[in-house]
Amino acid sequence: MAQHLPGGRRLALSVVALAVLGGMAWVLIRNGLLAPIKVTVAQVVQGDVQPAIVGMGTVEARRSWMVGPTVASRVLSVAVDVGDAVQPGQLLAEMDSVDLEQRLQAADASWARARSVQLAAQAQLADAMARHRLADVNWRRNEELARQQFISPSALEGRQQELTSAGAVLQSAQANVSSAEQDVQRLGAERAALAQQRSNQRLRASAAAVVATREAEPGATVVAGQAVLRLVDPASLWVKTRIDQGRAAGLAVGQPAQVVLRSQPGRVHAASVARLELLADTVTEERLVQVAWATPPQGVSVGELAEVTIQLPQSSSGWVVPHAALQRQNGQSGVWRLGADGKPAWVAVKPVASGLDGAVRVDSPDLSENDRVVHHSQKPMHAGMRVQVVDALVPVK
Repeated sequence: MAQHLPGGRRLALSVVALAVLGGMAWVLIRNGLLAPIKVTVAQVVQGDVQPAIVGMGTVEARRSWMVGPTVASRVLSVAVDVGDAVQPGQLLAEMDSVDLEQRLQAADASWARARSVQLAAQAQLADAMARHRLADVNWRRNEELARQQFISPSALEGRQQELTSAGAVLQSAQANVSSAEQDVQRLGAERAALAQQRSNQRLRASAAAVVATREAEPGATVVAGQAVLRLVDPASLWVKTRIDQGRAAGLAVGQPAQVVLRSQPGRVHAASVARLELLADTVTEERLVQVAWATPPQGVSVGELAEVTIQLPQSSSGWVVPHAALQRQNGQSGVWRLGADGKPAWVAVKPVASGLDGAVRVDSPDLSENDRVVHHSQKPMHAGMRVQVVDALVPVK
């Protein structure tokens, strides 16, 4: 008996070792490194998709005006409030320039003085012209008398000197009149500019609009060009939308769109693409698109957030797969198709269009209807790997 115990123990230990090794192998094959990768699959179908792009935007006004004085002023009164509708020419606010009235009075006095100088210069010109005509008549008469030798040559020279002197006085008077006229014109223009500034102190609406903000209140001092009121044209509201540049291909003016305002989450407002901005945002890699309504919705506010969906032209019929099935390898798009042996193989495809439901229309000569493609997988795929098709993936812990 004692001689057989060691052999039995060895046998028992061998059986236990084989069981342990078998269990470990089973675990490795079933759940370990050698286990097949669990995947979900989808079938390739024949059809088309309705491409669409979704972006976020902000309601803005295409036409708006910042109304303010052209010179530094103090706000006397504001006649309108936020939300008021105004008409062209309507008085919005009145300003008070600190020294404008005094400057205008000084300009009036300077212009009156220049006008007096002008009248005096014109009177001097008339006198100089009369003296010149008299000197000219006297010189002609004495010239005839000298020809008949009734007067001496020296007397004729005296008349010639008088005529020359009268001509010089006439030229001086003419120059004085021209200078006086220029002064009157200059001072008149300065006076008109001051009068225009005084007129500009009464701020008026340049078009039909709605008051969006009051930037200054009575008693406040504003500099030239600073806004007192901001007006917007409510009929010009649109949505400035940001679209991912990678999905912006195919965008065109006139394409239909739907807008959902932040303040009205349950309502969809029909709109259309009104403008494609030439400049894109290089930081966020987005393209700017302006989407406009035929008639802006009631209750919309400037600056409100909105979700915009732009409908692109419908794609032609072809192979349709889920967007999640698309993978990229070496810069090329493709899908993992399961063959008859249940192993995956890479098939290159060309995406044509994608819809909001996650469907993608693709082109590929290697796909057929009802082919099974990997939808989701637990781990990255490679050709020929062992896979196990399941209904749903359990997250790996």
